[in-house]
Amino acid sequence: MAQTEKLIYSAVGRRKSSVARVFLTPGKGEIVVNGKKIDEYFPHKVLILDAVQPLAAISAEGKYDIKANIVGGGYNGQTGALRLGIA
Repeated sequence: MAQTEKLIYSAVGRRKSSVARVFLTPGKGEIVVNGKKIDEYFPHKVLILDAVQPLAAISAEGKYDIKANIVGGGYNGQTGALRLGIA
């Protein structure tokens, strides 16, 4: 029997004192940060738009599920780290 492999892209993004470990898998566009949906984790919509800008640049919104673990810094640094990890 053939074993099916799940495609997973992983990357690390760093910004200021924040570090984001990001895992992308083909999916429906669900984004989870530290166990919470992205709109529950980040308090402002502009932070979310900034974080997913790399996906918008290549018209890949809604094509990948993203799971990220972010440590350190504040919301702006964490957003930047997530953005770099996605890119």
